[in-house]
Amino acid sequence: MTSVLVSGASGIVGYGILRSLRRSGLALKLIGTSIHADTVASAFCDVFELAPHTGKPGYLDWLLQTTRKHAVSLVIPGIEIDMHHWNDHRTALETAGVIPMLNAPELVTLCRDKWVFHENLRQAGLPMLIESSLNADFEQLAARYGLPFLLKPRQGFASKGIVRINSVHEFAQHKTLIGEFLMAQPIVGNDDHEYTASAFGDGAGGYHAVITMKRKLSADGFTASASVVSSEPFEQAIAVLCQRFRPEGPTNFQFRLSGDNVKLLEINPRISSSTSIRAAFGYNESAMAVEYYLDGKAPAQPVIQQGNAVRYTDEIITYEDCLHL
Repeated sequence: MTSVLVSGASGIVGYGILRSLRRSGLALKLIGTSIHADTVASAFCDVFELAPHTGKPGYLDWLLQTTRKHAVSLVIPGIEIDMHHWNDHRTALETAGVIPMLNAPELVTLCRDKWVFHENLRQAGLPMLIESSLNADFEQLAARYGLPFLLKPRQGFASKGIVRINSVHEFAQHKTLIGEFLMAQPIVGNDDHEYTASAFGDGAGGYHAVITMKRKLSADGFTASASVVSSEPFEQAIAVLCQRFRPEGPTNFQFRLSGDNVKLLEINPRISSSTSIRAAFGYNESAMAVEYYLDGKAPAQPVIQQGNAVRYTDEIITYEDCLHL
């Protein structure tokens, strides 16, 4: 039986991957890891391992030791910090006989800094670019973008740390962080026209499969509700972006519509938080990744079920003698 390790298994992405792999019916031994001992991860994996913090001394040795212990063939990052750390240590993982489920290394590095990514889009003259600035002058930004406008972290994920600026007083609280840590952007479109599209990149400038959902975000920045929609309005933008960045494997594109114009919020070069929702509608990118990275099997476009999804709070109950779901 093939062993697959999923990190960050206590979070929405990590246990979403585990749930999707279990749903797939593939013969897999699932190892979930997390820095949190008190976690739901054990409900979705066969073996749970408590992990040290990523990047701390000894972390890579622990990871390699854990993969040897469970004869792991594939490791899948469930949190952003692991994706970047593993990308920095691809050679060590591969030398140890472990395949990391990672996107094209250049794209992973480029997406680490949203300003650097913005500059790449700007230099390419791509029309889906959202104008951004490192200018720390409120009057100039307000005149250029109108009020409110956004201050957005150069590094981060799930819309965390984004500040909506309505006044010079609010701006003053964050002004010193602009440039090194924050960038300014206009608000494009509105919350009712935000879309998450996931495509499986072929590594050669195209993609094998795609699904798109219209979504609303929770206060934490993750998808709270979603509806399956046609990918057609976004396929040209996805094709252009794939041609430029050559993603390989699961790749998440976040868009907004501004009138008839498709604008790119960001690319996440990984499996994102809506993965278990996508799997429920027929797009199981985690299972696709296992077959692609381990067996070289390119995924076909699956039949996508139409419908809506709403996330809610639930509990995992563990009794002394058994697990109660």
